[in-house]
Amino acid sequence: MKVHLVDGTYELFRSHFGAPPATSPDGQEVGAVRGLLRSLLALVRTPGVTHVACAFDHVIESFRNELFDGYKTSAGVPAELLAQFELAEEACRALGIVAWPMVELEADDAIATAAARFAAEPRVEQVVIASPDKDFGQCVSGERVVLLDRRRELVLGEPEIREKFGVAPASIPDWLALVGDVADGIPGLPQWGAKSAAAVLASYGRIEDIPPDAADWSVKVRGGVKLSDTLRERRDDALLYRRLATLRVDAPLRENLDDLEWRGARREALEALCERLGERALLERVPRWA
Repeated sequence: MKVHLVDGTYELFRSHFGAPPATSPDGQEVGAVRGLLRSLLALVRTPGVTHVACAFDHVIESFRNELFDGYKTSAGVPAELLAQFELAEEACRALGIVAWPMVELEADDAIATAAARFAAEPRVEQVVIASPDKDFGQCVSGERVVLLDRRRELVLGEPEIREKFGVAPASIPDWLALVGDVADGIPGLPQWGAKSAAAVLASYGRIEDIPPDAADWSVKVRGGVKLSDTLRERRDDALLYRRLATLRVDAPLRENLDDLEWRGARREALEALCERLGERALLERVPRWA
């Protein structure tokens, strides 16, 4: 069997910004939740999709905000989108899909935890992380844990991660620490770009294993002296950024593998929700009821 782990926050943002707005009969903006429902229904209707869970950021802020003031917050997120976060979790449960709303940790941490846990299950052939977020590259393991970009219909295993980023999955947090990640508020180090970081990390793997003097590097990189100077002066910053970029694998998830089996939507809950959303036509697309 395959286990599909969905980045619900990404799906919600994608639906909000990628589809026309829609209001419920009582005048609330619900377009993002409608889009999420359609997306999840399309997933469970896909042949071979049997075990599914969906993780959400119940709030945007997490423990990482206590480590670094510049880390992403809810500032700038449209109020009408934030107002749909809890409704999205309710929609997921009404579809009969396990929902993991995260508070101290992030949705990404829940997915990383689940990927590590279920990849170790003998009954699991493959864990599929349904998200294009580059953070999840660190979770990829051979062809056993892969990323799925549903919009582009691309599957990324370990060879594809190496080709895309120039480093092994285990080095993705180090690469993000050096290069930065605008989406998460990680600034990276000055002068370090994607190519230089990939070239150096391909040789050394981890930030702490990079020699402090570029003259000692086994790989020649343009501007290496400046890069080594910057890293030497700001190594503590780089290690902090790596901590921010490293996904946790100890999220408190209660569900076991059997709990993730999709047995159908919950008729009463989904019908009531669709009534509130003004989206009763969606009920005709449900392939199975629990």
